[in-house]
Amino acid sequence: MSPTRRDFSRRDFSCRSLALAALLPLGLAACAQSEASVSPFSEPERADASALGKDPRLLVMTTRNATGRAEPYFGTDRGPLTFAEVSLAPPGRGITGRVSSAVSGDWAVQGVIRETSRDAARTFSEAANGRDVLLYIHGFNESFESAARSAGQLSHSLAFQGRTALFTWPSGGKLFDYAYDRESALWSRDGFVQTLQALVANPTVGRIHIVAHSMGTFLTLEGLRELRDSQDVYARIGSIVLASPDVDVDAFEQTVKKLGPLANRMTVIIDPGDRALAVSARIAGGVARAGAADRSRLEALGVRVADTSGRGWSMLRHDLFLSNSEVTQVVRRAMDRGGA
Repeated sequence: MSPTRRDFSRRDFSCRSLALAALLPLGLAACAQSEASVSPFSEPERADASALGKDPRLLVMTTRNATGRAEPYFGTDRGPLTFAEVSLAPPGRGITGRVSSAVSGDWAVQGVIRETSRDAARTFSEAANGRDVLLYIHGFNESFESAARSAGQLSHSLAFQGRTALFTWPSGGKLFDYAYDRESALWSRDGFVQTLQALVANPTVGRIHIVAHSMGTFLTLEGLRELRDSQDVYARIGSIVLASPDVDVDAFEQTVKKLGPLANRMTVIIDPGDRALAVSARIAGGVARAGAADRSRLEALGVRVADTSGRGWSMLRHDLFLSNSEVTQVVRRAMDRGGA
């Protein structure tokens, strides 16, 4: 019998249960959980489609506090800028492995291989020697583990052949920590700037592709704004993809106008039906978020816009770039353009 939409992973069921618990969780529960509805009986993808699948070591830069070499590895409190190399377990193969992956969240964190806060940015850039880099910045309500899983899933879906890296900031990991998360994202701006500067300073690193989600786009834009006068940064960044940006549309417009030619490398994934952003707008006093804004207003800024209305199925429509293959290809095409 063919699978139906009832064949969702346990993660998706949990996300929907949280979302329906109250009006606020309705919009904000989705950032930490993927809403993929992959049937466990479908033909499994090859885990080695990406370089990360062949060598599952994720590079991590974080402003979270380190908790040691045991789970959760990095917590919710703020800490010094730290580099870590993390071992991931790729998705299982075959029907049994695919069922297990659907329940556990596909990629899994196995442990921290090495970790240092001494000259963390330079150590990170040296670990990326000689390769293009995919740098993922997560959104609201994410644990370190959930962010690492998403980075692995994204890299695998894109079949990315360079080094995959995660910048993870100290999200509180709770539905009602929206204000804490936003302040923590802003507090992490200096660490993010140092991370980008270190990559750019390494002449062996190739193109740097940035993919930011939800509240992570706020951090990304703040960092890029600080670096807007750096010709080196402009020369090395291949693409900037902002998926469902949880940013006040007026502030978004103001910031992008200051980024100059970097705006031409930017792709914004929007969905007017994004329920998570609808709740964010309510919290913000009714000001629309850029991820649900009018397409023509964004295109006037010189950015590319991909409207996912009507694409795929998702209750909250907030992370289709991870869960829907069509939307993932929007990211792939942006990177292809930026790799020229």
